Amino acid sequence: MKADDDDGDGSSKAAPEAVAEGEKAPADAEAVPDAAEGSEPGADEKDGSGTKAGAEEKASAGDAAAAAAARAKAAAETADAEAEALADGAAAKAGTGAKTDAQPKTPAGADTAGAAGAKADAGAKAASGTETGAQPKTPAGADIAGAKAGAEAEGDADAKADAGPKSDAEAERGTEVRAEAKGAEGAAEAEKGGDGPADADGAEDPQGPPAADDESRTGGAGGKTAGGEAEAKGKTGGADAVDQPTAIFKAVRPKDQVDQPTTMLKVGKGGTGGTKQAESESERTSKFVALKDDVRHKPTSAPADETTAVPQIGPERTTQQPLPPKPPLDLLAELTNTPPPPETPVRTALRRVKIWTPLVLLLVIIFAVVQTLRPLPSPTLALTAKDSYTFDGGRVNLPWPGEGQGWMDGDGIGTMGNFGKQTPVAIGSVAKTMTAYIILRDHPLKPGQEGPKIKVDATAEKEAGYSKDGESTLTTVHAGDTLTEKQALSAIMIPSANNIARLLARWDAGSEAAFVKKMNATAKELGMTGTTYTDPSGLKETTVSTARDQVKLGRMVVRIPALVAITSAASWTDPSGHNWSNFNDLPLQVGAIGIKTGSTTAAGGNLLFAARKKVGGQTVTVVGAVLGQHKPSILHTANVVSKTALLAAENALTSTKILKKGDVVGYVDDQLGGQTPIVVTQDVTAVGWSGLKVKLSFASGTVPHTAKAGTQVGTLTVGDGSTAGVKVPVALQRDLAEPGFGAKLTRIG
Repeated sequence: MKADDDDGDGSSKAAPEAVAEGEKAPADAEAVPDAAEGSEPGADEKDGSGTKAGAEEKASAGDAAAAAAARAKAAAETADAEAEALADGAAAKAGTGAKTDAQPKTPAGADTAGAAGAKADAGAKAASGTETGAQPKTPAGADIAGAKAGAEAEGDADAKADAGPKSDAEAERGTEVRAEAKGAEGAAEAEKGGDGPADADGAEDPQGPPAADDESRTGGAGGKTAGGEAEAKGKTGGADAVDQPTAIFKAVRPKDQVDQPTTMLKVGKGGTGGTKQAESESERTSKFVALKDDVRHKPTSAPADETTAVPQIGPERTTQQPLPPKPPLDLLAELTNTPPPPETPVRTALRRVKIWTPLVLLLVIIFAVVQTLRPLPSPTLALTAKDSYTFDGGRVNLPWPGEGQGWMDGDGIGTMGNFGKQTPVAIGSVAKTMTAYIILRDHPLKPGQEGPKIKVDATAEKEAGYSKDGESTLTTVHAGDTLTEKQALSAIMIPSANNIARLLARWDAGSEAAFVKKMNATAKELGMTGTTYTDPSGLKETTVSTARDQVKLGRMVVRIPALVAITSAASWTDPSGHNWSNFNDLPLQVGAIGIKTGSTTAAGGNLLFAARKKVGGQTVTVVGAVLGQHKPSILHTANVVSKTALLAAENALTSTKILKKGDVVGYVDDQLGGQTPIVVTQDVTAVGWSGLKVKLSFASGTVPHTAKAGTQVGTLTVGDGSTAGVKVPVALQRDLAEPGFGAKLTRIG
């Protein structure tokens, strides 16, 4: 049976029985106090310092341990029989219903059993005390105290069934009794030191409440495990037997029988010969608590060697290794407890469709977003009307001279005619046209402006005297004089002054040689492939060109209003007041606008000319050149044949309406398949001559992605595409819209 933690040992309840038990105890029960002769008994644990002082007496460890062990074995053998008698008496008492409230009387058998239990317990405590080795010297009274504690524990269990709960003071007193019993037991074990045989702490000895640090709760009364193990060794065959768990004494009894009060041996305070006295009410410090059925009827635990777990050596082995992931269908089959369907071509195809369809859809979405957000291409103009127009009639034949070479162009329209082989020949003062062109290009002037002043140097004054040798010069200038840019240009283009041409070269480029380089570079830029310049005035025979090249230069000159204002004059008056006539007769005779004459013995008579005529509402400029006229007078011959060709060309000019206002001539292409029509904003009149084929082309302006109808988006040009061609604005026929989503999505480029 087990005592509850809140109860004492019940020693005070069984006081009368303990007195009777002491009287009936056999002679060997007196051996316990004999082992500690001269010491005061420790039965009354609550008496204070008197009892504890007697327990401190030293006893002979060897003799006491050996005698206690022998007596413990003998007591253990008789304990079972006495316990059975006690159980029978208790059963009989339970049947008759005789209960006692304070001090019940116990049959003689029970007294005998209590005395035997006390004797056995005392012997066990003495023996076990020698095993611990904790306290080398043990008071003799400790063995007696252990015996009394064991007896009181058993008596407490039986007495509790009848007496009921006791006071807290009694519980505290029982706790102190158990504590001193445990101290005495430890002292006896220390005295023994492991040399004596293992005592048996009778299994019948009831366990008290576990100590605070007894986690197993099997020690009883603060952990009486050592005593229990010693008793188990005694019952299993000696010191070589394995330790057994502490057990409690149990007797076979009927199911309906209840626990009965027990008695225990009480040792008097007067030594071995003292009288036994009944405990007072305050000494009864515990109450009996019956064990639960599952503990009372629990079989004896197996030997320690049979229940001890085998220690783990090495790393702990895993109970299950991870498996590789299974295919989704197999995993689904496990979850649904259905096997995967058999693999077939159709199922394989469907699975692939399910896998690839989301990926394809994602790619399609990304592609659509990219296509939508990409910058739109720039719209362009496309021509739907005919890209050319041919005037009716045959080719125009101009009246050319029988020698030299010539070329005639309608500026911006095309070539009207030419004659002679276009080979480089000396051109004389016609070269001054390039000098004037470069000066105005590098130092531009507006019509009427004089421009910067140019100081006449000594070289210009000196070269002015070359007129005596037949060279054209401006003889009225002297070193230190100044000429404006316009005056200097007039001097070279009207009286063809060589000394002023050289002066302009030095003023512009720093030297004549540097200026000549600029002349040749400019000729190359204009496509004058048959032209070479060696001096600014053209006096040298090495300065050569062709009629075709000079017409190219003439077309550029007539686009400079300031220069045309000079070359179209019939005469010019210098700063000194001298009036100089133009060697070109055409301005005066036919209203020509220039350009320049040139004559040398090697070059003959040469003339680069130009004239303007308004035809069909459009102004047309005709530019021509005649070179290599050696018929005397060479310069007069050049003027005559040039006049004849120029007049014939002007008479050949004609115009015709090729497009009416509002005609669709093309569309705006948004580069994504969208087309918006465009129309001309006015009538289109082409100017030319019979047999001429003119081109129609668009000059695109800034075309937006969206615009309203009527917005001008470009220009229709009729001619060779140059700035002199006929130009008509074109506009949107309807609103221009941005490309739609489908067009953006399907574009490739």
